[in-house]
Amino acid sequence: MTDAEWAVVRPLLPVPGWMRGRGGQPEAYCHRAILDAIRYLVDNDIKWRAMPADFPPWDRVYAFFRRWRDHMLVREFHDRLRGRVRQEAGRDAEPTAGVIDSQSVKADAVVGADSRGFDGGKLVNGRKRHVVVDTLGLLLGVMVTSADIGDRAAAKVLLERVTDAHHRLELVWADGGYTGGLVEYCLAAFALVLAIVKRSNRPAETGAAPERSKW
Repeated sequence: MTDAEWAVVRPLLPVPGWMRGRGGQPEAYCHRAILDAIRYLVDNDIKWRAMPADFPPWDRVYAFFRRWRDHMLVREFHDRLRGRVRQEAGRDAEPTAGVIDSQSVKADAVVGADSRGFDGGKLVNGRKRHVVVDTLGLLLGVMVTSADIGDRAAAKVLLERVTDAHHRLELVWADGGYTGGLVEYCLAAFALVLAIVKRSNRPAETGAAPERSKW
């Protein structure tokens, strides 16, 4: 991270117990170095044991990551960053509208048959990721299933999680794969309007200014 990035990230990180008077020993590695190592691992798609030697030892980096993950601190850190980005864009920290979609991805041969499936619509044998984002494209919720799980079935579970975490969410746009009883279900179960956006064959008018969104 650059110094400017670290200045933003540092106050959003969890505070170690020893700095809050809860005992314990000072941590041996700087959180900045730990985060740089985690980001390197994700960006380069390497194994933990392949961590370059100029980062802290891989087992210490993994221990930090596992502790933050198990205590939901990674999610909390992400949500704080998202709120900050939204505010800097002139939006409220909590969104009131979002978009849901899914994508089927072919699974590698090493992926077990118990966690993959066949998406007959996309002709993909693998997994499917279901994602809800806000109107800036920032992540609100994600769920991975086998590719044979339907969009509507997955949306019931994912939208319940998202609305539990984001109480101001009142409108979610979706494509035609989410039609049917799901619209009424979302309104009754979550007080959420699921707006189906139909694909149009009409070419967009050139030179027309886009409408400013209030979301």
